[in-house]
Amino acid sequence: MNTLEFGHWLRAAASVATAAGFLLAANTAFATQQAQQRQQGRAVNQGAKHDARTGKQDCRAANQTSNAQCRQDKRDTKQEGRQDKRDIKY
Repeated sequence: MNTLEFGHWLRAAASVATAAGFLLAANTAFATQQAQQRQQGRAVNQGAKHDARTGKQDCRAANQTSNAQCRQDKRDTKQEGRQDKRDIKY
């Protein structure tokens, strides 16, 4: 292999390495963004669970509605939290 052919292969290998580096950097940025979305979604979901729990306790303490209605209100609150989480992630 002469020097000219070796130089050609060296430039080609450098180009491939550079392209791989750019792809790796883009993937890392995307993964970081996904992680942030998951964390935000998890926080929203946990907040909805907490709100549902306290809402049910307040409902039962006030005894304004039946226990079945308190349960349904809790389910609705948790479902809204799940939907908010989906809105963040997707």
